Amino acid sequence: MRNTVARLWLTIAPMYTPLAALAVPWTMKPLASAETSVERLADGRLRFSIRHDVLRGVTPAMLVWWFNNIEGDMDLGGRRVPRYRVWHPRDHVLLEYVGKARDGRNFGPGARVHIVEFLGGRLEYKVDIVSTVEFLDETGLAHSDRIMGIEVARLDYHFTPVASGTLYRNSLTVGSPGPPAARFLVNRFVRPRLFPDEMGEAWLRHNVEEVGNFEYFLPALYRQSQPGSPGTAAPAAARGETWPSRR
Repeated sequence: MRNTVARLWLTIAPMYTPLAALAVPWTMKPLASAETSVERLADGRLRFSIRHDVLRGVTPAMLVWWFNNIEGDMDLGGRRVPRYRVWHPRDHVLLEYVGKARDGRNFGPGARVHIVEFLGGRLEYKVDIVSTVEFLDETGLAHSDRIMGIEVARLDYHFTPVASGTLYRNSLTVGSPGPPAARFLVNRFVRPRLFPDEMGEAWLRHNVEEVGNFEYFLPALYRQSQPGSPGTAAPAAARGETWPSRR
């Protein structure tokens, strides 16, 4: 039933276009700040992997809180702006929780999330999907995308606490793992048209920027969310902090 409702909702949803970039008081991290790789698997799928620069001051607990609280606004330099847009001020358009997890959370096993973004801000690299969450805890998370019940993409994330913050590793695997007929059709013909290799390269850059932004706003936002919080604290970049890398 949830799948039917989600498909119907997407059918009648408005057409989305890229938004003007949101001004933020920091510079997003460059692709070179992370270790990236592209691998073509034996079954024809493509895997794009990233080992990010350590997220300073960000803990796995903060990340779990974030994924369950992306909807809504936050204060940024005296403006109320959507949290999702702060996460990537150029590429992000919309994130909506459209189905609760089995444990009642917004983002947990069985939850469904509608995501709209334009990689690199480019119209031809539009992502408009309803993704199903497989798990989320302080070790990481996973979610996948399906068309007519066939997996066509999956994202896997791993969080490791370190002395200065969190080591964040993730991957996007595009294509179908099977059965054989679906695997051949999707990986040979559908995947190259829906997600060409160059779109994968745009995703790598997008994700390095997106994840790198966490350290500039998430610690302060998380502290504000906790009981007894003294009030609004400025994001790190508003206090004069900026990239480059601080491994």
